[in-house]
Amino acid sequence: MSEAFERLKERERAFMCRTYSRYPVSVVRGKGSRLWDIDGREYVDLLSGIAVVALGHANEELAEVMAQQARKLIHVSNLFYQEEQLDYAEKLLATSHAGKVFFCNSGAESNEAAIKLARRYQKEVKGRDAWEVITLENCFHGRTMATLAATGKHVEGFEPLPAGFGRVPWNDLDALEKAIRPSTAAVLIEAVQGEGGIFPVTQEYADGLAEICRRHGVLLLCDEVQAGMCRSGRWWSFQHFGLKPDIFTSSKSMANGLPLGAMMATDEAAQGFDYGSHATTFGGGALVTAVGLKVLEIMERDHLAERAAELGDRARARFRALGERLPGAIADVRGKGLLIGVQLDMPQDAAKKVWEKLLEKGFILNLTYGSTLRFLPALTIDESDLADVADALENILRQGV
Repeated sequence: MSEAFERLKERERAFMCRTYSRYPVSVVRGKGSRLWDIDGREYVDLLSGIAVVALGHANEELAEVMAQQARKLIHVSNLFYQEEQLDYAEKLLATSHAGKVFFCNSGAESNEAAIKLARRYQKEVKGRDAWEVITLENCFHGRTMATLAATGKHVEGFEPLPAGFGRVPWNDLDALEKAIRPSTAAVLIEAVQGEGGIFPVTQEYADGLAEICRRHGVLLLCDEVQAGMCRSGRWWSFQHFGLKPDIFTSSKSMANGLPLGAMMATDEAAQGFDYGSHATTFGGGALVTAVGLKVLEIMERDHLAERAAELGDRARARFRALGERLPGAIADVRGKGLLIGVQLDMPQDAAKKVWEKLLEKGFILNLTYGSTLRFLPALTIDESDLADVADALENILRQGV
């Protein structure tokens, strides 16, 4: 590693809390699906800021919107009416069945808002003493205290966690039915689990889940923070399964790197909030919603949901064909659209070596669920980049690790 990179690492150790085990790369510039490090080396970005930079780095149209809006209005707080916020809300809600939106700054905050709304709706609107939220094993809903409790992972040293959360096995309707109690307010799921290994629910599970929630008067909540905003091949991944959640959440791709999150709800569920019941200082300010509106317009104009579906189908077929050529190398290929998981058929330490070799060859992605390579490229990525990483993976697997 260069002296410049070593100096950067020393500064990081001196000034930053020890919360991130960073990749051995210092990024200084990006364009489209390319990144360059401090030494000028070029990388193909197949992670896009963990599903955030859906329109690629340094998008010129978004840069122009940022510049214009920054000269007009950045922030006044949610004490005021803001046209940019309302323009964005109207277009965002038009992508689904939801009728109301609450803006915030991140995915975890969006999920916190969803949990709060579900509890308050049950108590204030339905008159039910119901507060518990059921989630699914291997889920990931955030790093705040409540979303940690919902997730059930990364909790060491943070106990006691907030009460009122329980988990049931993935795709197990019997377990879900048995877990429902009079105190159950909601079920919170990812229609396609992201951090948990890129697992889509089955249609049978989706149908049964909706029926169980309706029958028990329990709200259905969907976390679309990673899989939403066209990534799965639809605006929202729950739309693949015919689900109409009472509340759902989004963040990552909403403003292509600026902090923006949203909790969306049906008009019925939204009755759970009233003036002063929930708030945020920065959420949905003029700058981020102006950019968010342009993101939506580009996604719609360029048919990026359809593009993600087509490229994702071909990419998964390419990885499956690779697995057929190399029996015993790939255990499974999963996902929807450009949310792709390639589960290597090897222990986690060996899978990490494969990931490291891909990084050495200039391909940025990450490893999740033990031995699953996770691909979250920009929705605008060239298909040739997806072919190149598949070729690189095949060469690595043929050489052995």
